[in-house]
Amino acid sequence: MKKAAIFRLETLFDFFLLVLGIAIVVVSLGYGFGSLGRPGPGLYPAFLGAAISIFAFFILISELRSGTGKPMPDRRGASTLVLMTATFCLWIVAMPLLGYVVVTLLATFAFCKIMKLEGWWQPLVVSVGTALFIYLLFDHWLYIDLPRGILG
Repeated sequence: MKKAAIFRLETLFDFFLLVLGIAIVVVSLGYGFGSLGRPGPGLYPAFLGAAISIFAFFILISELRSGTGKPMPDRRGASTLVLMTATFCLWIVAMPLLGYVVVTLLATFAFCKIMKLEGWWQPLVVSVGTALFIYLLFDHWLYIDLPRGILG
């Protein structure tokens, strides 16, 4: 009985992804594709929506043919999933306040600790390296303004 409930939940989620991908394509049609020399704002979302739809369709078909669901994660896996989701949500909420680079540094550090990266130096090096790379890539090389937060 438990496997059937899991199977239905996975199938429902895959169907949701299929409908979401189709909706993205339909909405992006309203933005226009532009031309090859000057792509319009609807081109990229249309390709992403089509990719989501195609992949979801094939996953949905393979799940319907196999008839088995994947087992639920154990308690440790579930807590890791909840902590990662909470960290990601806090990253989004804190970004306008503290700025993209600072929040990315803190979130990357939290992700490293949640994933059990040993010690404090390794997560710190990964976090600082990630934040520095993102800052250099977007702010200096691509000239894209990132949210700076109250620290400016």
